[in-house]
Amino acid sequence: MIVRRSPQELERLRRSGLVVHEVLRSVAAAVRPGVSTWDLEEIAQRAIKERGATPAFRGYRGYPCVLCASVNDQVVHGIPTRKRILAAGDVVSLDCGVVLDGYYGDAAMTTVAGGEELLSPSLRRLLDATRESLAAAIEVARPGNYLGDISHAVQRHVEASGFSVVREFVGHGIGTHLHEEPQIPNFGAPGSGPKLREGMVLAIEPMVNQGSAEVRMMPDGWTAVTADGGYSAHFEHTVAITKDGPWILTQP
Repeated sequence: MIVRRSPQELERLRRSGLVVHEVLRSVAAAVRPGVSTWDLEEIAQRAIKERGATPAFRGYRGYPCVLCASVNDQVVHGIPTRKRILAAGDVVSLDCGVVLDGYYGDAAMTTVAGGEELLSPSLRRLLDATRESLAAAIEVARPGNYLGDISHAVQRHVEASGFSVVREFVGHGIGTHLHEEPQIPNFGAPGSGPKLREGMVLAIEPMVNQGSAEVRMMPDGWTAVTADGGYSAHFEHTVAITKDGPWILTQP
């Protein structure tokens, strides 16, 4: 069942979403050469605690950290570690979720150690195309449209840009649980799936690969990497469907 949230619940989800935004902003500001992904984890831990929130990821199905930090060919769910020291030009996807007063927020972004100017033109296009596909998906997240319109918007933009959409991982509904119905693939047919209605809240998250869409799992049971070793990017916002259009809860 897809839950539709009241205006009061949306305000609570908004507060959670802004906490996630602030946490990710703090972590992203620390992404530079010589920093470990565990350093980023510790920054996220402090930022969540300072804002009176609780981590949504740590302990979820056994996940050990509050942050996912996925580097280069790691697609999602990269576990922070002291051994992973960032180098100039590393592409780092940061994914974080929190709980505040019983309501969840979830967002992700991809940044570059040392700045995007260090990237090749192809990798710059990868990040741009992933950001743009999320924007295209959010634009159609309106009452009367369909879930498939969101999925199709991502796929159309990504593939037109010459990249591939990861199919094993999807976006999701979110509210009083981290993962709720519906699942939101990043590929699909327009006009398919449930109709979008006011009060639905969706975590929309394109995961886009430089080369093949295929992924494989690492022995830790969490980290997904590209099968061909190409780089990957990931952006995510929590979005409410309202009568006035999409409301990005994880963006000021």
